[in-house]
Amino acid sequence: MDFLVNGKNAFAATGGRKFDPTLPCVVLIHGAGVDHTTWALHSRYFAHHGHSVLVPDLPGHGRSQGPALRTVAEMADWIAALLDAARATKAHLIGHSMGSLVALEGAARHPERVSALGLIGTSAAMAVGPDLLKAAEANEQAAIDMVSIWGLGFGAELGGSLAPGLWMHGGAQRVLQACAPGVLHSDLAACNSYADALAAAAKVTVPTTLVLGERDMMTPAKAGKALAAAIPDARTVVLRGAGHMLMAERPDELLAALTG
Repeated sequence: MDFLVNGKNAFAATGGRKFDPTLPCVVLIHGAGVDHTTWALHSRYFAHHGHSVLVPDLPGHGRSQGPALRTVAEMADWIAALLDAARATKAHLIGHSMGSLVALEGAARHPERVSALGLIGTSAAMAVGPDLLKAAEANEQAAIDMVSIWGLGFGAELGGSLAPGLWMHGGAQRVLQACAPGVLHSDLAACNSYADALAAAAKVTVPTTLVLGERDMMTPAKAGKALAAAIPDARTVVLRGAGHMLMAERPDELLAALTG
């Protein structure tokens, strides 16, 4: 579905059903360098179980007009503008990795627009190593290799896909390779520079669930638990043996955690 957000074209998938602003709204926010397709399974579940769903391509990603936004705060404000464009009053924000920071910042900046939070593969600080930043800035394949290798858990690299014949590592690389030049670096730099997570966490007043991977090398579970401790009454679920890419690695367990 196409929207006009801040004067620019934006795309948001709706889970296979027409968006109805009168229903409870769920917004699923992707991570760095990817797009709405990362939420293909979960968006359909929510859309067919009593919710209206928005799965946006953030600016510069997928089918949304660029340029990419340079800060987490800008992305959080953009999500609020998307809700305006869709005529949705408030939403349950669910974000993965960079998207979790966007959701968290959105709840702090626009509390009247947020009904609940789901933070997946998250931590208060998302420091990005200089080698990865340099490779992403140069649009090198090495950046994609680093993200996909570090992002997937051990089991995922051994043919752990629930869908027969699919290769999670290759699939992750294809999505990152489709990203426009400069966008992955912009996203990683935004994560690296974001320093307001703990301040934002203290402002959260809505039900919040964190879903963490036990073997996540990008946002370690220990760091996610530290963020959870800063959010009043947050609920934390740790998926044993899982890495960072929980939507692909553990789709059913992730859904159960978000809806439980």
